[in-house]
Amino acid sequence: MSRPEKSPFYVTTPIYYVNDAPHIGHAYTSIAADVLARFHRLDGRPVFFLTGTDEHGQKIEQSAEKAGLDPQEFTNRISQHFRDISPLLDLTETRFIRTTETEHKKGAQAIWQRLIDNGHIYLSTYAGWYAVRDEAFYNEKELINGKAPTGADVEWVEEPSYFFNLSRWQDKLLAFYDDNPDFIAPESRRNEVISFVKSGLRDLSISRSSFSWGVPVPNDEKHVMYVWLDALTNYITALGFPEKNANNYQTYWPNVVHLVGKDILRFHAVYWPAFLMAADLPLPKRLFAHGWWTIEGQKMSKSLGNTVTPRDLVDRYGVDQTRYFLMREVPFGNDGAFSKAAMIQRVNADLANDLGNLVQRVLSFIHKHADAAIPNPGELTTADTELLTFTKNLLPKARCEIDQQALHKYCETVWQGVSEANRYVDAQEPWALRRSNPERMKTVLYVLASAIHHLALLASPVTPRAATKILDQLSIPKQNRTFSHFDESLIPGRPLPKPEGVFPRLALQDGE
Repeated sequence: MSRPEKSPFYVTTPIYYVNDAPHIGHAYTSIAADVLARFHRLDGRPVFFLTGTDEHGQKIEQSAEKAGLDPQEFTNRISQHFRDISPLLDLTETRFIRTTETEHKKGAQAIWQRLIDNGHIYLSTYAGWYAVRDEAFYNEKELINGKAPTGADVEWVEEPSYFFNLSRWQDKLLAFYDDNPDFIAPESRRNEVISFVKSGLRDLSISRSSFSWGVPVPNDEKHVMYVWLDALTNYITALGFPEKNANNYQTYWPNVVHLVGKDILRFHAVYWPAFLMAADLPLPKRLFAHGWWTIEGQKMSKSLGNTVTPRDLVDRYGVDQTRYFLMREVPFGNDGAFSKAAMIQRVNADLANDLGNLVQRVLSFIHKHADAAIPNPGELTTADTELLTFTKNLLPKARCEIDQQALHKYCETVWQGVSEANRYVDAQEPWALRRSNPERMKTVLYVLASAIHHLALLASPVTPRAATKILDQLSIPKQNRTFSHFDESLIPGRPLPKPEGVFPRLALQDGE
């Protein structure tokens, strides 16, 4: 996927459904979006990072009723839980949207009106299977043992409904996928979507009249908009659509990467582009569907009591450690398996032993044996230039991985540099040079400090707190902590503070 230099970049999470509290899956998508946003900001691009909550639909109405609350009060409470994960996980979103906001409702109704005006909506009666948990319609062929493919219970629904003529867009969607092979990733998900569309599309029910918690249909308040038509429009209403002079909409749409879980792929890869085509609006550039997490080998569920929350992870392991594990442990796009043992092993091996130990021993050595300042280097050897060239060349590699949303490969790329720097330390033995060749020792320490500078900048989208501590200990000015300063040489003689450990080792606790 090409990335024009300095062009605006827009990344979204799905807006999270507020029928329950956040769990590891929500953290996963949000951290991934944040890593992309942070990287592109470091690379000098204007960035808009959107997340938020989806607050309408039958499931919300039922959940609020069970809780003895008005739906708005219920969504206010649950939405706040999702807002609270931003400071917890060090997320840097530009906007947190709620679909109960007045401006969003106006935008969703504007999309509806465009579809009406363009002749793509008609009134009829819906009769078929509906899964309240999924807020999704299913045909008879999709049911498995009387349930939705997701395992959700279905109920037979018969009610007046407005329909969107989705069947008309089958060939146009297939042509779009063919013309835009990078639109859906990974490849397995793209193939899944194409297979679904080729199997035949039926017109889609896009309103409900049997409950009232939703965006009213324009000119017919007996109906509320189908929650997915309402929800999907958040990606443009958050940018100011339909205002003609909405600066964010003009700047960022459609150069967007939508990050979604694989369970909502159909809505984003089929319904969303069809709605936009029908409304004569530009289609998004990229859609990436990631996998699910199991917990200690089991599917996560409240009934099993194995739900892992973002707070659980941060309190036990730390925020940078959580961010790194989730981004590094499995290929982004595949399903992942969380276990306490795997988390501790990954944190200790990669963060404490590899990066943390590299930083600690190099900066401690500089503090003790090089006057606590950036050393003045002598002439560089082949080994010196090889390490510096290697770490400098990590940035273009990292750009390629980020542009493909290959976040696990991005982490691997950075840690290849960590490994090279550790090998260089072991080969050069600055502790031996201290006595045999102090001037050479200074050169080795300068090269290592420079490599650590590169590595800290590259690691900062994933482990922002640790990277900040490392850059502080290198006395890098805050305004210089971007990729435009990546190749700048460190200034010999610059004083360095006393170094502190960055990543403490973790140990299994009783019962883990």
